Amino acid sequence: MTTAAQSKPISPRILFRSFAIAEVFTWAGLITALILRALDVTNIVPIAGGIHGFIFLSYATSTVFVWVNQKWPARLGVTGVLLAIVPFATVPFEMYVDRRGLLEGGWRLAPGGDAPRGFVEHVQAWVLRNVWLAVLLLVAFVAALFVTLLWLGPPVPRS
Repeated sequence: MTTAAQSKPISPRILFRSFAIAEVFTWAGLITALILRALDVTNIVPIAGGIHGFIFLSYATSTVFVWVNQKWPARLGVTGVLLAIVPFATVPFEMYVDRRGLLEGGWRLAPGGDAPRGFVEHVQAWVLRNVWLAVLLLVAFVAALFVTLLWLGPPVPRS
């Protein structure tokens, strides 16, 4: 996976670390917003919650993507996804898997890499061969999922 500004690929380690750190910052923002609302200072919970929700879904998606690439055991991948529910837990998890070498290497299913086996690996191989289209579709999917979850959520009391 590469960006237009640079020719160096974004490694699984960088992708995972970026979203793990972003998740921590958005947790801090959401908790701060909740405290400010409780103190009757201001109500920015909808904004902080929206940003956090979007990053939460993005972290979960990137965790699954890295999990498949790195061939993590199911219990480790599920743990990585579930730890996003615990405030500030994604960075210690990222440090844990990084110290054990579980984020090493590049994208094994990229062009010229391993042959994909099974549906999930075929999807990942397609994503790695069509990065910009995949990013566009992923952003649309995460945004649609986010809007759906907001729509299905409890009604917000109006004051």
